Amino acid sequence: MHSPISRRNMLQTSGALAATALGLSAAHASSSKTIKGNINQSVVHWCFKKYWDIDKTAQVASQLGIKSVELTPAENWKTLQKHGLTCAIASSHGFKVGFNNPDNWDQCIEILRKRIDECAAGGVKNVITFTGMRDGISDDEGAKNCVAGLKKIIGYAEKNNVNLCLEMLNSRDSSHPMKGHPGYQGDHTDYCIDIIKQVGSDRMKLLFDIYHVQIMDGDVIRRLHEHKDYIGHVHTAGNPGRGELDMKQEINYPPIMQALLDIDYQGFVGQEFIPTRDPYEGLKEAVILCDV
Repeated sequence: MHSPISRRNMLQTSGALAATALGLSAAHASSSKTIKGNINQSVVHWCFKKYWDIDKTAQVASQLGIKSVELTPAENWKTLQKHGLTCAIASSHGFKVGFNNPDNWDQCIEILRKRIDECAAGGVKNVITFTGMRDGISDDEGAKNCVAGLKKIIGYAEKNNVNLCLEMLNSRDSSHPMKGHPGYQGDHTDYCIDIIKQVGSDRMKLLFDIYHVQIMDGDVIRRLHEHKDYIGHVHTAGNPGRGELDMKQEINYPPIMQALLDIDYQGFVGQEFIPTRDPYEGLKEAVILCDV
C-alpha cells in the first residue's frame, strides 16, 4: 500500500528536481567558463545534423565553449550570431566536382563567387574548395588545371578578404561515403600544398584535416610545422572510423593541438567526427581533449 503524498513532500520533490536541473544547467554553463580557449574550436554541423537542428547545435556549442558552427548555409548564420557564435568556414561546390577538370570551372567559380559574397557580408573568413575526383585525369594534369582554375577566382577572394581553403581528403577508406573518398585527386598533403604555392596568394590556404592526413601521410606534427604558413583551417576525427576522439582510435590529439599553438596557428579547429554514441558527451570529451 502506497502512502499518500503530502503537499510538503511534493514541494520538496519539486525543489529537488529544480535544483538538479539548475545543477545540470550550471554544469553545462561552467564548461564554457573553465575551458582555456587557447584553441578556437568549432563544430561541423553535418556530423550532428541528425541529432540537433541549427539552433540546438548553437546552444550546445555555446554551452561547451565552442566559438563556431561551420559548413552550414548562410541563412543559418544569424542564428549562430544570436548565440554569440560565428561560422568558421563556409561550404561550396563539394568534393566530387572540383578544379582539376576545366569542364567544372564555371560551376565551381559561380558557387565560390556567391559564397565569397555571403562571407564578406556575414563576416566569415574562409570558404572550402576541392580538387575534385580523378576520373581519368593524371595527377600532373589535375594539379595544373587546379592552379589555372583557382587563379580565376582567387583575385575575387583577395578583394573580399576571404580565404579559399583547399581540402586534402583520404582516398584509402572505402567503408563509408564520408569516411573516405576513393578517386579524390588531392589525397596527399604535399600535392595540395604544391597547388597552393603555385596559385601564389596569401588567400589560398590548406584545410588540414588531421584524420585524412593521418590516413594518407601521417607524421602530423612535423607536417604542421612544415606547412604552417599555408594552413587556413583544421579538422579532427578519430582514426580508424572517423568516430570520437577517444581511446578507441590512434591519433593523440593533445600534442597535435599543442603543435598548433607552437606554430602560432590563429584559426579554428573543427570537430568533424561522426558520433557513435551520445553526441553531446562525445563532443564535450573532444572539446576538453583539444583544450590545451
